[in-house]
Amino acid sequence: MTRHNPLDNRLLCGALGVAGLFCVMEVAGRTGLIDPLVFPLASTVLGRATALVTDGEFLSDVASTLGAWALGLLLTVALAVPAGFLLGSLPRVESALRPILEFLRPIPSIALIPLALAVFSDRFDMKVTLIVYAATWPVLINTMYGLKDVDPLAKETLRSFGFGRSAVLWRVSLPSTAPFIATGVRLASAIALIVAISAELLGGGAQGIGSYVLESGGSADAVEYIIAAAIWAGIIGVITNGLFVLAERRIFRWHTARTEVV
Repeated sequence: MTRHNPLDNRLLCGALGVAGLFCVMEVAGRTGLIDPLVFPLASTVLGRATALVTDGEFLSDVASTLGAWALGLLLTVALAVPAGFLLGSLPRVESALRPILEFLRPIPSIALIPLALAVFSDRFDMKVTLIVYAATWPVLINTMYGLKDVDPLAKETLRSFGFGRSAVLWRVSLPSTAPFIATGVRLASAIALIVAISAELLGGGAQGIGSYVLESGGSADAVEYIIAAAIWAGIIGVITNGLFVLAERRIFRWHTARTEVV
C-alpha cells in the first residue's frame, strides 16, 4: 500500500490554489471585470516575473536583500538565544527586565525607520539593525518558553549525579529547547525578509528588492514590475520557510514524533 505524504498533499493543494487565483484574475481581466490598464492581466504579470530571472539588475537587488536578511538573522540568533537562556534561567533578571521587554516588543520596526535613517548613514547597516530588532522577539520568546518546558526531573537527575549548572544547561536544557529555538528562527526569517524589503522601500538605498520596486514606480509599466517583484519576494519567502520546516523535521524528528503522540 502506498503511503501518502501529508506535506505533498499540502503542496499540491497550495499549487492548485495559486493556479486557480491566477486563472480567475486572467478571466476577470479578459472579460472586462478588471480594467487591464489599471491592473494588468495575470499572464502579463507572470511573463514579466519570468523575465526578471534574466534581469541582472533585479538579481543584484535580490542578492542585496538576501545578504541583509542572512546577516540580520545570524546576528539575531547570536544575540537572542543567549539572552533567552539568561532570562529563562534567572527569574529575578527576567522580572527586572520584563517591563523593558514588554515596552519595546510592541513597537513596529517600520516605525523606527526615521530614527534608523538619522543614526545610520549606511543603508545596509540600517537594514540589518532593523532586522535584528524585529527578528529578535520570536527567537527570544521561544527560547524562554522552551526553557520552561524542560523536564525538571531530567535536570534534577543530572544534578544528583554531581553535574553542575553549566553541564545541566548543555546536556539537558539546550537539547530540549533547540526545537523551540528552531521554530523561533523560522518565524524570525519571515519577519526579517519583510523588514528588509520594507526598509529598502521606505528608507531608500541603492540596492534591494524594495529599492527596485521604488525605482520601477516611475516607469510606464510600473504596476507590472511592482507585482512581478512582489511575486518573487513571496516566492523567496515560501522557499526559505519551506527549507526551515524541512530542516526542523529532519533534525528534530524525535520532537515531532513526541508531539504527534501527545
